Amino acid sequence: MKRWTQRAATALLLLASSSLAFAQGIVREAPVDVKPALMTVSATPPDIRINGEAARLSPGSRIRDTQNMMVLSGALAGRTVPVVYKRDPMGLVHEVWLLTPAEYEKVGGVNTGDPNGYKRFNELLSLIWAARTAIGVVR
Repeated sequence: MKRWTQRAATALLLLASSSLAFAQGIVREAPVDVKPALMTVSATPPDIRINGEAARLSPGSRIRDTQNMMVLSGALAGRTVPVVYKRDPMGLVHEVWLLTPAEYEKVGGVNTGDPNGYKRFNELLSLIWAARTAIGVVR
């Protein structure tokens, strides 16, 4: 009987320590080398439009929502969403992060041809990701 209680106590301790580690959550870092855009997903993904120009999602493309969860392109079919995105070496859209309309307003108009605009865009994007982490939106 004594062995059973020791094993149960050890298992309970391991379970408690693993849930504490999980509760700390995953911190989402601001993506590097991304561009803001409005992405329209066609009724037949992987065909999309980025700011009105025809584009295509790459095989294995990753779309993440505001909670850092993966979203299938079919779930966005027929919708236009504010995003920041990154292309692969072939020019296909490979990584996409969905933004809220308020976040897009903050970063969408930064690229005005100002040489410091890109730096300012990255600063704003880092602030957005930090705010999401602080309020617990991103886990």
